[in-house]
Amino acid sequence: MTPNDSAPDGRVLLREATAEDAGPLTGLFLASRAASMPYLPKVHSDEDTLAWMTHVVLPGTTVRIAETGTGEPLGFASLDGTELEHLYLRPDARRRGIGSLLLAHVRELAGDELTLYVFQRNTDARAFYERHGFTAIGFDDGGRNEEKEPDVRYRWTANG
Repeated sequence: MTPNDSAPDGRVLLREATAEDAGPLTGLFLASRAASMPYLPKVHSDEDTLAWMTHVVLPGTTVRIAETGTGEPLGFASLDGTELEHLYLRPDARRRGIGSLLLAHVRELAGDELTLYVFQRNTDARAFYERHGFTAIGFDDGGRNEEKEPDVRYRWTANG
């Protein structure tokens, strides 16, 4: 991480998202998905994705943003109870510990258990979660998601 990508002391800062973050987080979400999962069909327009971020994700889940010292978002995580709904990083912010930082924070918020879904073909994300102690507990044919992409349900518990 370069000094321009972090706080003055080199740390990435975490903060709670606000309604004003909808635009930047939507851009980050779209860029991340395009870079890491180019095989996914685009099922919504960018405008509809912004509306979803504004009216569903931000008011309906606990969203934490990882950002630079200048306030530029590097990634975000969205938690709904013990379900990690989203963890996305800006494409150029991957493999720098930011995802691990966000994941550690949402684990603290969730408590003893955390579950999530990830697309089966997203091998980088699957390896990331498995490195962090998650276990695959179910496989789906894609019928449960809008993209119709087979996914995996993962679970982590504090007790292992």
